[in-house]
Amino acid sequence: MSVSGFLALLLALSPGGQLLVSGAGNSSTQPGVGLAGATGFATMSGSSDECDRVMNYSAAERCAFVKRTPDCSMEDGFINYLRLAFCLLPPNLTPLTITLCIVWLLVLFLILGLAASKFFCPNLSAISSTLRCSHNVAGVTFLALGNGAPDIFSAMAAISHPHTAGLAVGALFGAGIFVTTVVAGSVALVKPFAVASRPFLRDVVFYMIAVFWTFDILYRGTTTLGETLGYLFLYLVYVLTVLISSCIYNRQKNSATNDIQHAPQIPAELNSSDSSDDDDVPSMRGGTIQEEYESEYRPLLPYSESTSEILLSSLNPVDNRKWRRKPWTWKVVKVVKTPLEVLLLLCVPVVDPDKEDRNWRRPLNSLHMITAPLLCVLVFQSGAYGGVMIQGEFPVWLLILLLGMFVAAIVFCTTANDHPPKYHPLFAFLGFAVSAVLISAAASEVVSLLHMLGVVLRLSNTVLGLTLLAWGNSIGDLFSDITIARQGYPRMAIAACFGGIIFNMLFGVGSGCLMQMYETHSSVQFESEGLLTWILAGALGLSLVLSFLIVPLSQFHLGRSYGIFLLIFYCIFLLIALLTEFGIIHT
Repeated sequence: MSVSGFLALLLALSPGGQLLVSGAGNSSTQPGVGLAGATGFATMSGSSDECDRVMNYSAAERCAFVKRTPDCSMEDGFINYLRLAFCLLPPNLTPLTITLCIVWLLVLFLILGLAASKFFCPNLSAISSTLRCSHNVAGVTFLALGNGAPDIFSAMAAISHPHTAGLAVGALFGAGIFVTTVVAGSVALVKPFAVASRPFLRDVVFYMIAVFWTFDILYRGTTTLGETLGYLFLYLVYVLTVLISSCIYNRQKNSATNDIQHAPQIPAELNSSDSSDDDDVPSMRGGTIQEEYESEYRPLLPYSESTSEILLSSLNPVDNRKWRRKPWTWKVVKVVKTPLEVLLLLCVPVVDPDKEDRNWRRPLNSLHMITAPLLCVLVFQSGAYGGVMIQGEFPVWLLILLLGMFVAAIVFCTTANDHPPKYHPLFAFLGFAVSAVLISAAASEVVSLLHMLGVVLRLSNTVLGLTLLAWGNSIGDLFSDITIARQGYPRMAIAACFGGIIFNMLFGVGSGCLMQMYETHSSVQFESEGLLTWILAGALGLSLVLSFLIVPLSQFHLGRSYGIFLLIFYCIFLLIALLTEFGIIHT
C-alpha cells in the first residue's frame, strides 16, 4: 500500500483525530522514536516525545503548546510542519492545512521520482561506464553510497548516545526488512529477470552475517572495540570480494571470447552465461537503438545551433515527437512535471552515455558550475550551511557563487559546442553528488511531514518507527532502484538493495560505536526495545534465509511470484509488529 493510501485510510478511520488512542497511550512506557534528517533515528531515550501530547489539548491551545515545546521544533527540515499544521490557519481550518500538506507530500514524491530517474540514474550509469565497473560493482558502491549516506549520518548521531544506541539498531533492522522485501519485491514485479547467482548468494550471506552479528550484540547488550572495528573490516572485505569476483569474471569472459573467435562454430549452449556479473544487460543495445532513432530525424544538410539555441533546447524537457503520440493522461502529468524538470535541469548536470555526445551542452554545463555547488550548499542538511559566515563577515554561499562563476567562465571559454571536452565525465560525478543531496533533502522533508501527520493522527512513536519512519528511510532506495530496474538494469537494483543496507548497518553501527567509545572511553551499551526488537531481527533474518533457499530453487529467476511473496511477507511482519505494539501479542 502506498503512503498516500495508508494516510487516506487512517484519516477515514480516525473521526475527530482520535485514531489509535490506545496506541498513543502505550508511548509513555515504550522508548520513543524521533526523526533526524532524511532517514533519521531516535535521539530520545525511554521518555516519550512530549510533542505527541499536543492532541490532548484543545484546538485553541495546540499552537501555543507547539511553540513552547522543544520536541516540536523539528529542526531537521526546512519547514516546521507542526507549527504549519496548528499555527498557520485558525484551528477550525486545520483539516485544510492537513490537506495542503498531503498535496505537498505528493509534490515531494514527484521531486524524488524526477531526481532519481532523470538525473541520479543516468549519472550513475555514466560513472560506472567511465570507471569500467560492472553493474554489480556500481550497485554495491556508488548506488549504495548515494542511498545510504543520510542513513549513516543519522545512525552515527543516534548510536553516539548510550540511551539511543539500541533504538538506532532497531531502526536499521526496520529499514533493512523494508528494503529486502518491499523494494526487492517491487524490482521483481517491475522487471522479472534472472539474478546473477554468485553475487546474489554473496550479498545474502554477507548481510546475514551482519544481521546475526548485530543480533548477538543486542542480546548481550554491549560491544567492544574489537567488534566495532570488525564491523568496518567486514564491509571492507565485502567490497573487496565484489571487486575481486568482478575481475575474475571479466578475465574468464575475455578468455572465453578469445576462444570463440578462434572457433568456426559454437553451440548455442556455450554462449549462455551463468556468470556473476550483468554485462549481458543490454546497455549498449539501448545506445544503438537511441542512435538509430535519432538518425531518422537528423537534417539532411548540416546545421549548427547557436549557443542560445542550445541553452533553450537543453532546458526544454518536452520531446515534440513523443508529445504527438502520447495519450492525454501522459500529457497532463508532463505539464505538471515540466516546471520541476526545468528547475532541476538548471541545477543538476547529466552525463548520459545513451545520448549523442553524452549529453554535452556547453552553455548549460557551464551554468551548472554555478548552480550545482550553490544548490548543494543551500540544500545539504536542510540548509544548515546556507547561512554560515566566514569569520562572521563573508557568507559561504557567496564564496561558492564567486568560485562557480570563475570556473564557469573557464569551462565556457575553453570548450566548444560541437564536441565534449576530455573532462566531461567529471560532470557525472558532480551530477551524482548534487542529485544525491537533492534526494536526501526531499526525503528529509517527507519524513518530517510524515512525522507531523503521525502526531496529528495520534500514532505512537513505535508505530511511527515501524511504518512512517521505515518508509521514509527507504524512499530514496525505492525510487532509484525501481527506476534503474525499469531502465533495464534490474541486477544493479538488486545489488543496490543489499549493498546499501549492508553499508548502512556495518558502517553506520561501526562508526557510531567508535564515536561513542571515543567520547565515553568505555564499551557501548545497548538498550533493547524488548519483544519488538526481537521480532524485527527475527523477521529480517527469516526473510534472508527464505530468499537464500527459494531463489536457488527457482533457478535464480526473480519473477512476479517472488515479488508478491516478499510483499506478503512484509505485510505479515507489519501485522505481527503492530499487534505486538498494541499489546495483543506479548510475552
